[in-house]
Amino acid sequence: MAENDQLLPHEVPAPPRTDLWIAVVVFVFGTAAAWLAFRMPTYVEQKGEIYTAPGLVPGIYAVVMVLLSIWLGWRAIRQGALRNQAANLQNNESPPAIDMRLTLAAAVCLLFVVGLIGRVPFWLAAAIFVTMFTSLFEWQSDQPVSLRLRRIGEAALLGLATGIAVTLIFEKVFYVRLP
Repeated sequence: MAENDQLLPHEVPAPPRTDLWIAVVVFVFGTAAAWLAFRMPTYVEQKGEIYTAPGLVPGIYAVVMVLLSIWLGWRAIRQGALRNQAANLQNNESPPAIDMRLTLAAAVCLLFVVGLIGRVPFWLAAAIFVTMFTSLFEWQSDQPVSLRLRRIGEAALLGLATGIAVTLIFEKVFYVRLP
């Protein structure tokens, strides 16, 4: 790990091989999303401007995902992702228990997409999602109760601000009606 990479006491770095697999999955997903965004109509034939093309923002996100996945993959390879796993374990690298964190992240995302979108106003769904995600991944059982409650309150404020901001930006700036 680089000297300037600081981990909090409750954070455990993912092993390089896990980072490499994540980079591959994100690269494939980002490439597919960029290709699909490129295939979306541009409405040039209807005298539409390029910035009103529906594939513009998803395309930009997809390109960013591809670039970041390349960076993550390169970093994982530099950290030994292609070395023998037994050699990594001999260097006192124990495989961290990130499966639970990935499962929690997937569950919260699934709850947002399947359970909240379309059932409650979008601003509220986004607020609940951000609050839950932030609370789950900032939770530290060794903190005093007062500090944990404060962190949950901060997560709720962050969630509410995000939900309102996202809704206003999409509806007032991009003229996109949200569910």
